[in-house]
Amino acid sequence: MKSYILELPATEIIDKIKRQEVSAEDYIAKLFEKIEHEEPRIHSFITLTKESALIQARMIDRKIKTIKDGEKLGRLCGIGVAVKDNICTEGIRTTCGSRILENFIPPYDATVVERIKGEGGIIIGKTNMDEFGMGSTTEYSYFGPTFNPWDVSRVPGGSSGGSASAIAADEAGLALGADTGGSIRCPSSFCGTVGLKGTYGLVSRYGLISYGNSLEQIGPITKNVKDCALLFGCISGHDPRDSTSLPYPSKDYTQSLIDDVKGLRIGVVKEFFGEGTDEVVAKYVWDSIKSLEGLGASYTELSIKSLEYALPTYYIIAMSEASSNLARYDGLRYGFRAPDKNYDWNTVFSKNRRLGFGLEVKRRIILGTYALSAGYFHEYYLKAQRIRTLIRREFDQTFKKCDVLICPTMPILPFKLGEKVKDPLEMYMCDIDTVPANLTGLPAISIPCGIHHGLPIGLQIIAQIYREDLLFRVAYTFEQNCFSVNG
Repeated sequence: MKSYILELPATEIIDKIKRQEVSAEDYIAKLFEKIEHEEPRIHSFITLTKESALIQARMIDRKIKTIKDGEKLGRLCGIGVAVKDNICTEGIRTTCGSRILENFIPPYDATVVERIKGEGGIIIGKTNMDEFGMGSTTEYSYFGPTFNPWDVSRVPGGSSGGSASAIAADEAGLALGADTGGSIRCPSSFCGTVGLKGTYGLVSRYGLISYGNSLEQIGPITKNVKDCALLFGCISGHDPRDSTSLPYPSKDYTQSLIDDVKGLRIGVVKEFFGEGTDEVVAKYVWDSIKSLEGLGASYTELSIKSLEYALPTYYIIAMSEASSNLARYDGLRYGFRAPDKNYDWNTVFSKNRRLGFGLEVKRRIILGTYALSAGYFHEYYLKAQRIRTLIRREFDQTFKKCDVLICPTMPILPFKLGEKVKDPLEMYMCDIDTVPANLTGLPAISIPCGIHHGLPIGLQIIAQIYREDLLFRVAYTFEQNCFSVNG
């Protein structure tokens, strides 16, 4: 089998497997040949599951050959799926990119993984990430950084950089990421892929190892918009095991792929194009908006004044939740354990966490603990929650004047590895355009809108809650008529 099949969108590969034009086993074998060739260059994966993936592929081939009239094959039949390493997979190591969970093997699957398997998807491995999702570059992994397939001297974005680079390098047909402040959309922008963070609560968080539980969502990273709609439809829907899951049924979002934006109202918020936005990025995004106008949409320039507080609000809330969520990792019940020399309990606890966590994780735990402390709780955490409500209200008012908002995903182009590691504040500024969607729970998608000097640029579309259909409609129309990296 020729390797060109790996370059096809997932929907086309699935169709070929269902029609028996290619066998699932041959496709998965070719996929691992590609992975073995690319991994020394980009390091997308922490753990690979070649043996079990090939077994599953053989089972799917047998099922296709013996299927009876009336029986249906899964929507993801035979496709190779890469899973971010903070999503639990039964019997497969799940590290969160951290030494403290280096050898943790979950005894159960996350709901999203169960649903992918139920649709015939094949888990091929766990992808690299910033430790516990804390970072915008995938440089903060205990297992070493991931490199951008477009230019290996540059970062792939983070924290789902492994999943995005795997898709960009044809190492996987589909991938899952998790987005706390832009962790799906940021690497999608830097790697030229499509990434979606859905409405908060629409995708189950059961089995996701928490960093900021009121902010994060699992979502798809794919080659094109159609693949994204397919995977999102498979993983979304109510889950009684997740108390944050919304009572909203699963939908087939491929029905939302309408090539038409006539009459659609686009809002362009000036604060998304503020200080720090690269002129090249702003130009490509504005050109994209004008292109959509040429296809029948209209646009209005707006202002959301509270957005200037979004980034500090996000980091206070995220770090506070991280300090609480990561308190469970003490190395006593599971996870990394420092060599025992008959120390007292406090010393063992301290050593496990000091040696088990990386520098960025410790920085955020300390800052979050400070924000939650008795003397500063009202000054920082409570005030941040009030501002979060204010931002949400301003977005609600804005959506009375438009259907979707369009802005840059990342304010800058992919930068060199190590360029911002020594300046955490500069690194945090990378998330300035993506965190508002997490604070408000709104759905947002990043799609490629151009290539400048060999580097991709991402466009972000934001809609009201439950309006993923509008995101797919606008993104699909843009992809079909204006620009596409992967077809």
